[in-house]
Amino acid sequence: MSVEMYQKTYIQMQFAERIGGANYGKDTAIYKFEKIKRAKAAAKKERPELELIDMGVGEPDEMADEGIVAKLAEEAAKPENRGYADNGIAEFKIAAARYLQEVFQVDGIDPATEIVHSIGSQPALAMLPTCFINPGDITIMTVPGYPILGTHTQYLGGSVYTVPLTVENHFLPDLDSIPEDIALKAKLLYLNYPNNPTGACATVEFFTEVVAWARKYNVIVIHDAPYAALTYDGVRPLSFLSVPGAKDVGVELHSLSKSYNMTGWRIGFVAGNPLIVKAFSDVKDNNDSGQFIAIQKAAIHGLAHPEITEAIAAKYSRRHNLLVTTLNELGFSAVKPKGSFFLYVAIPKGVDGGPRFESAEDFSQYLIREMLISTVPWDDAGHYVRFSVTFEASGTHEEQSVIAEIKRRLSQVNFQF
Repeated sequence: MSVEMYQKTYIQMQFAERIGGANYGKDTAIYKFEKIKRAKAAAKKERPELELIDMGVGEPDEMADEGIVAKLAEEAAKPENRGYADNGIAEFKIAAARYLQEVFQVDGIDPATEIVHSIGSQPALAMLPTCFINPGDITIMTVPGYPILGTHTQYLGGSVYTVPLTVENHFLPDLDSIPEDIALKAKLLYLNYPNNPTGACATVEFFTEVVAWARKYNVIVIHDAPYAALTYDGVRPLSFLSVPGAKDVGVELHSLSKSYNMTGWRIGFVAGNPLIVKAFSDVKDNNDSGQFIAIQKAAIHGLAHPEITEAIAAKYSRRHNLLVTTLNELGFSAVKPKGSFFLYVAIPKGVDGGPRFESAEDFSQYLIREMLISTVPWDDAGHYVRFSVTFEASGTHEEQSVIAEIKRRLSQVNFQF
């Protein structure tokens, strides 16, 4: 055996079981987003004359507000901001507490002990299981949904119990459906409202039920709320922490990525129960050295100006109206979401004289291949595709043009429902 072959072999044997062990890299399965990526590339190559309309991208289509960008430039030029931020500057925590009070009517948050910044929501979700999960412990999650908390639960030797989100229950989990033995053994309950991908919003009544359920079974609630301020048609932004008793059982994660067009800036915060915040801070202290102080100070400017988010929400609401109307004219059963920039739509059964769709993935691939319209399929609890209204368009005229082109392409066939 050559030295090169030996080195490859010994390295192959060293991978942790959590990522596949000795079989790491040998799995030939192609996952959902990779299939979408490949299908988009193939479709663009096959039909270069037709522009791809990407309705699958889950991130804002515009730059951050000019005031936020200017604040970053100002603060980045100051030598006192160049060092490690560790677990965040006090000014950011104070701004986050004020933001929770002003936008969500959350009172009584102590910025010193009940808020800590994070480098976006994803790292916070990845770290939180480290605070609680031992081998054999259970995390309860909803499906469809964002898998990070579950992935890291499994990395730590825990397991994940899933609860489906269905239209019959307004895309809220039925907590009563969770078996008693699962509830008694669970450590964490993960929620996300407004929800990705369904766009559903929680209610005060539901969050009140969650608090009572968590107390009954001694479960910690992790509410991921990156879309919390993006609500429409009179629905007020709702925080889990605004419900009595919520701070006794859990924390809420906020991010400026979606609500302030700051996806790549990587800044957010964890707020709520002080003991959970402390534990997360300790784990975080062993994972990163904090976000650049200039970014924190730019975020402070954003948090002090929630009208920035209100303008962004108005844009998404307008686009949702256009898209929902168009899809329903074509026979779909689209319902405008109450929050987020996602529209979750049940797929058709097939096309007259054309293919049948056995899954959302079948339909999504068809849309990319035949019409150069990209969506994200979800087959976890029914067959749905997720449209995102973050498509590239500058102003209302371009928005209308994009939606009109979608209608033109979809109108080329008759869908069966």
